[in-house]
Amino acid sequence: MQLRVLVVVLLLQVLFARQVPAEEQLFEVVVAEPYLEMHTGPGRGYPVFHVVDRGNTITVLKRRTDWFRVRTVKGKEGWVKRADMELTLTPDGDQTRFANADIGDYSKRRWEAGVLAGDFDGADVITAYAGYAMTANLSAELSVSQAFGDYSDSVIGRVSLLAQPFPEWRLSPFFSLGTGIIYTDPNVTLVDESDRTDQIGGVGVGVRYYLTRRFLLRGEYNYSVIFQGKDDNQEINEWKAGFAFFF
Repeated sequence: MQLRVLVVVLLLQVLFARQVPAEEQLFEVVVAEPYLEMHTGPGRGYPVFHVVDRGNTITVLKRRTDWFRVRTVKGKEGWVKRADMELTLTPDGDQTRFANADIGDYSKRRWEAGVLAGDFDGADVITAYAGYAMTANLSAELSVSQAFGDYSDSVIGRVSLLAQPFPEWRLSPFFSLGTGIIYTDPNVTLVDESDRTDQIGGVGVGVRYYLTRRFLLRGEYNYSVIFQGKDDNQEINEWKAGFAFFF
């Protein structure tokens, strides 16, 4: 019954997910260096596609952590890193200043990654994950976990959907629904059993707590079922917590 309730809650969040509000205030700056490089996306991995010469004015459209989407007077739009933006001038000739990332940036984040540790049904577990926010309320995550037990070790890969009903809260709850694969490697010195790979699925509930700048704490509980291809499917209770950052 609890599993069904959590699934229903998650589906309702998907149906009524709100889009990230656009509350950015537009302002203009003047290029003071010999040139300003514009990237196709908000990251160093995106190529430079346009250069703005000294003395030209650009309009700041939005901010994503340390990257700014700008528009030139000729209508070209691209992304500029914060270090370059801080070398520009205001229309009054003052150096441009930008505040550090805050809780407003956290509620509008797109990417999140972190490391968690805890208990996987009696075994120690460590998890690394990365997630992408499709809307303010709904995100997709990919995670890989390693569990270290007395009788066997396991590697778990999961794909999950997360619903966050209150993304603007500093302490924000979320619900998850996921599926994946678990590979179990028994300790042959203790048990006589071969390696096996099974499907795993389950639901979860957790909280995120925004710390400062780009960092947050995360804790969660997951109830999972390992489908072993026989009548005695294994039920797993998993608790873990850790640190994450967003960008």
